[in-house]
Amino acid sequence: MATAVLPTPDAPAAASAARADADPYRNRYLIAIAVTLAAVLELVDTSIVNVAIPHMMGTLSATLDEIAWVSTSYIIANVIVIPMSSWLSAYFGRQRYLTGSIMIFVAASFFCGVATSLWGLVFWRVLQGLGGGALLSTAQTTLFESFPPHERSIGQAIFGVGVMVGPTLGPTLGGDIVDAYAWPWIFYINVPLGLVAAVLVWTYVKDVSHQVRAMSVDGLGIVLLTLAAVRALSAVLLVWRELTVKEPVIDLRVLRSWQLAPGMLFAGFLGLSLYGAVFVLPVFLQQLHGYSAQQTGLVILPGAIASAITMAVMGPAANRVDERPLITAGALLFLWAMWRLSLLSLDAGHDDFFWPLIARGVGLGMIFVPLTGASMAGLPMHKLGQGTGMFNLMRQLGGSLGIAIMATMLARLTRVEKAVLTEHAGAYDPATAERLGAVTRGLMSRGNDAATAKPQALLLLDGQIGARAGVMAFSRIYLVSGILLVCALPLLLLWRTGRTAGRVSVDGH
Repeated sequence: MATAVLPTPDAPAAASAARADADPYRNRYLIAIAVTLAAVLELVDTSIVNVAIPHMMGTLSATLDEIAWVSTSYIIANVIVIPMSSWLSAYFGRQRYLTGSIMIFVAASFFCGVATSLWGLVFWRVLQGLGGGALLSTAQTTLFESFPPHERSIGQAIFGVGVMVGPTLGPTLGGDIVDAYAWPWIFYINVPLGLVAAVLVWTYVKDVSHQVRAMSVDGLGIVLLTLAAVRALSAVLLVWRELTVKEPVIDLRVLRSWQLAPGMLFAGFLGLSLYGAVFVLPVFLQQLHGYSAQQTGLVILPGAIASAITMAVMGPAANRVDERPLITAGALLFLWAMWRLSLLSLDAGHDDFFWPLIARGVGLGMIFVPLTGASMAGLPMHKLGQGTGMFNLMRQLGGSLGIAIMATMLARLTRVEKAVLTEHAGAYDPATAERLGAVTRGLMSRGNDAATAKPQALLLLDGQIGARAGVMAFSRIYLVSGILLVCALPLLLLWRTGRTAGRVSVDGH
């Protein structure tokens, strides 16, 4: 007589698990939305502050060089955490680590908004960057593993729209917020969106079966990594340590890949060119052209849309073509856009910015998806976390250097150009004397006496010379940004294949 088998209380859970095993990719688009939202929040905060720089300088009594630390401190904190993210994910578990990082990011964002001093804001930006560092490489690795191999480029295109459009779209969003409310709200907006991202990640992102949990803590490696951000000797010691320890916090052996190593170096040049240019453009528009924060955002918006559309096209096409010609064409288009921006004068209007920024957006869209995909080609699945970590590390490191270098260049070039122009605009220069006389007479015609009109005319003339010097300084910075990216193109010759990462190896788990 057959014995009936009663269902156990765990039968629904077992059935759910069986369905998950049968279709491990069923929630791939929900996961893509969750991790991309988290990554977008992290990356938008690298650029959203740019349009608020003049407002912050006034509120916090800071110079341009000082206020640059609000951006660079955040990215440096990213640089410290990104290479550790794969190890931290293995130690804590991907679900807990990613969710916890989002919550740290959300809390730090709130305290950035309530900061009342420059260095207080910088402190919370560091903590925000430490939380946000996980949201890049861990999100990218999660996407690689959440999509089947033949759809992996689509997942990367979704991620690419966020990570490339985010920094570009940030000024548009920031401009609206700053004009409508005040600059602290560019940080407060992260709180509700970050909580949504945390809930989605906790619900849909799960630990993967092939991920081996780290059982030990490489404390010395973590300390050396932190010091490596500021000390060259510590960087050398870090390399030695991570190549000899059993469970390194950074697996530098992934750099043996002739796809990843050149790709991550190119990503460094991309960050250097892009982040530096994104940082200085809002300053150019607001300080020299008198644009409001909202107007600045609207100028930048079309380029962000162009970048998003281009990456949406690049995703499905990535599996069918060699990526190197696409990246080359994108870099050349970026150079053309920077050259056009370098020709702008004080008389430039909204239309003069439109096509160069459209070209820049299209060029970046042609670079990111192919570059990411081909750089990861050939890496085994269990190495993707370290690979994407190193890739994003170099892009962020390049970005931090780009902001620091461009801010320093802008200040120094402006002083140099102003000194040269002032030398040629001496008291004995006929054109200068004529201009000074015309301004003086104009002021007198408005009711000023001769004793006050001439000093005021001198101040106005000095301001005009300063503005002209600023235009010349920005012009050089735009050209440097474009040339640097094109100079990185020979790195693509080191690739063994230009195909995308849809062919990622699954051996060696």
